[in-house]
Amino acid sequence: MKFEIMRDWLLEGLNDVMKAISQKVANPILTGVKIEVNDKGLTMTGSDSDITICTFIPVEEDGEQIIRVIESGSIILQAKVFSEIVRKLPTNDVTIEVENGMQTHIQSGKSEFHLIGSNSDDYPVLPNVKDEYRFSLPSDLMKSLIKETVFAVSQQETRPILTGVHWETNEEKLVCVATDSHRLARREIVPENMPESPFSVVIPGKSLQELNKILPDNADVVEIVIADQQVLFKSRNVLFYSRLLEGNYPDTSRLIPSEYKTTVQVNGRQLLQAIDRASLLARDERNNIVRFSADGGKAIEVSSNSPEVGKVEELIEAIDVTGEDLKISFSAKYMMDALKAIDGQDIAIHFTGAMRPFILTSMENDLILQLILPVRTF
Repeated sequence: MKFEIMRDWLLEGLNDVMKAISQKVANPILTGVKIEVNDKGLTMTGSDSDITICTFIPVEEDGEQIIRVIESGSIILQAKVFSEIVRKLPTNDVTIEVENGMQTHIQSGKSEFHLIGSNSDDYPVLPNVKDEYRFSLPSDLMKSLIKETVFAVSQQETRPILTGVHWETNEEKLVCVATDSHRLARREIVPENMPESPFSVVIPGKSLQELNKILPDNADVVEIVIADQQVLFKSRNVLFYSRLLEGNYPDTSRLIPSEYKTTVQVNGRQLLQAIDRASLLARDERNNIVRFSADGGKAIEVSSNSPEVGKVEELIEAIDVTGEDLKISFSAKYMMDALKAIDGQDIAIHFTGAMRPFILTSMENDLILQLILPVRTF
């Protein structure tokens, strides 16, 4: 195997692949990156057996030559070492050559590295995804879909199914739900090309967070293929495979109240900043509690009290307050996460009592919903 490549292209592809590679894997071959080159271009693969990422760099793009292939072939190189080397090479022209079995030479400018590779036949085969369900979304919508749900997945492995985001289609919609049993985030979208038959899968939160780092912030199409145990996301030159979580996701629809006693409409950004300030005095984990009260007028009060530190109170001008008077306490962190997901829009908060879950929705559309369980303090 021998080829010449532009360093910045190689590094960009390598950075994506590295997101799947972990040093803590049962199979030591997975600490390496698999490199394959042929007359079409260069493919790099990284995996930790849960996530597999494949990037492809074409021989040329828009008339610009990126790779000159002298001899096709494949090799596995230690990923951490290889990526550090590529990052620090002195020039943008890189030559990589494998000879005498596994001896790999990397040359750029006057710098030359010799690495010992492994046989690429030892690398696990890519998951075979037969497309049972296939649809596509623009990349920027996909990213906001992840951002608006994935923060609410459970961090505890006691109920593994809750560490993922539930994707389900019903009628014309795709509904994505995450919950850690203290809060819930739901986002609905209407893809243009829904699969014929309905599906229900749970995608690990960790996979979606890594996918989010790779996807571009533009309207490029991301194709989503869902199969038996795997989901595949295809964007321009990247294939991202993730295993699916096994088990049944709990029915969350009954958690969401349908009638409310108090409704507060307020600017989301103002409320976020006020809760951020109130939480300054409620920093420690046990005590990260903020009180919220609405009694009659157009102003709502956000306050926090920490016996050792002091207390804070702030009045916020609401757009509208309807229904019964209310005093309620909740986790500042959960509320801030929910407000960041709805991001700066005017929001409606619907309460059904001081000890019942309350929901936040955007006043502009009802596609995003956040639910939070209050904390008993009164």
